[in-house]
Amino acid sequence: MTEAGQVLVLAGRFDPTCDLVVEELNRRAVPVFRADLAEFPLRLTLAASLSGNRWHGTLRNDRRTLDLASVRSVYYRRPTRPAFPAQLTAEARKVAETEARWGFGGLLSALPCRWLPPPGKAADAEYKPLQLRVAAAAGLRVPGTLITNDPDAARDFADSTGGPLVYKPFFPVRGTVHGQTAAVYASIVPPGDLPHPDIATTAHLFQEWVPKAHEVRLTVVGRRIFAAEIHADSDAGRIDWRSDYDSHTYRICEPPDDVAAGVLRVLDRLQLPYGAFDFVVSPDGDWHFLEVNPSGQYGFVEQATGLPITAAICDYLEGNHQ
Repeated sequence: MTEAGQVLVLAGRFDPTCDLVVEELNRRAVPVFRADLAEFPLRLTLAASLSGNRWHGTLRNDRRTLDLASVRSVYYRRPTRPAFPAQLTAEARKVAETEARWGFGGLLSALPCRWLPPPGKAADAEYKPLQLRVAAAAGLRVPGTLITNDPDAARDFADSTGGPLVYKPFFPVRGTVHGQTAAVYASIVPPGDLPHPDIATTAHLFQEWVPKAHEVRLTVVGRRIFAAEIHADSDAGRIDWRSDYDSHTYRICEPPDDVAAGVLRVLDRLQLPYGAFDFVVSPDGDWHFLEVNPSGQYGFVEQATGLPITAAICDYLEGNHQ
């Protein structure tokens, strides 16, 4: 049964994925209060007191006021960090940031409602070594993987796999170089390039290369699974489809039963209600787990295929979900 109350949306000001959810909630006449943590404390005011075993009070910006007791759910979509007055010294800013995290963030976490996703659990799940261990324990196929800062260990790993390796960053690396937007994507490392002295500079993640028929973006909301094949038609896209969205074609697919059961076990063990999973499907049809993003984008898949992922998210936030 659908619950009453407001949905608190915490997201950056420019977030097309979040816009899809807000528009659908508006269409359903579900009250929404959207804010970015960057609005606190200059443009977002908090006042709350503990009464009995619940916090009561308000969250207010220049447009609306949210009754904290009315929050039925929180959609947490990568909000940006609080912004403080420019005149604060570095020491005062550090204190203010800490107090905002433990005070404002702590109050939000104390609200007795569902989160999609819970920020603490989502932050834990961002660790790729944890994801890979949990996925393997859940019965999913995981490529052979090495984490190292030892160039000789990387060479030995390549020798053991008998083929090229894939290097990928542990966390998205994006920025600007000479005024142009740049990002680090997965790349092929030929065995002849190893050992390489740069490996010694920090932790590196290497995996065995899995031949691809195509890749799959599999999105789970609650217990509902939505899967789409991604066929990349460029050399860069075939290594990492994120590097060339324009080369893609998409096709709705059904995961094998063991994969469907495995992804649900992964989310259960990570205590997450949502996950955007990436798989490589080999020419012989085997699905190989690459990663899961606890707050991953899905709009590009929905737009291309019509899969009703936004509707499933809104069902979950409304309390009308599987």
